Amino acid sequence: MNAEIPRQSSSSPQSRGGVHVEPLIGLEWSDAIEQPAGRPATAPADARLSWLHRAPEARVLALYRAASLANPALPSPWWLRAVAAGALRSRREGFAVEDRVAKLLAARPGWVFVPWGIDGDTGYWEFMPSERALGVPGVPTTLAHTDRHGGWIDVVAVHAGTPPPPIAVAGLGDLRANLARLESIRP
Repeated sequence: MNAEIPRQSSSSPQSRGGVHVEPLIGLEWSDAIEQPAGRPATAPADARLSWLHRAPEARVLALYRAASLANPALPSPWWLRAVAAGALRSRREGFAVEDRVAKLLAARPGWVFVPWGIDGDTGYWEFMPSERALGVPGVPTTLAHTDRHGGWIDVVAVHAGTPPPPIAVAGLGDLRANLARLESIRP
């Protein structure tokens, strides 16, 4: 990673003489979110291996802000978007949210951590027994972290086909109080 963040005048890829040119900042961001190969993660803490998880937070934020100017739909973790928006104070605070949820779900039967999510994100949780409610292959009840609201947790009910709208969970206390209900949601 370069210490300096290049300034880009172009916000979109260009074609020049048959060659597809990407802004350098986009390539630098791709490198920053890339996860090194290793053993599969069983919890979010195990999946925090990329540059953006380890580098000084100020450098991560600077690169994110520069790269998101070139691409507002930049793939990035929920906690980084929340820190950049001022909704979380630090990356460590986001990690703490993920770790508390992991501790709760890992202690309950049926919840499995899926370490591959949208590029840049740590992963998500699936409640595997929920698939039994489907008569066809589908997607189990899924819990993911979000910057969409201050509870930081969304749950998408088990489904086949088009996913239902996410259910906003108002934080760990709300999740703990309503976990049995969320686990019993049917399509």
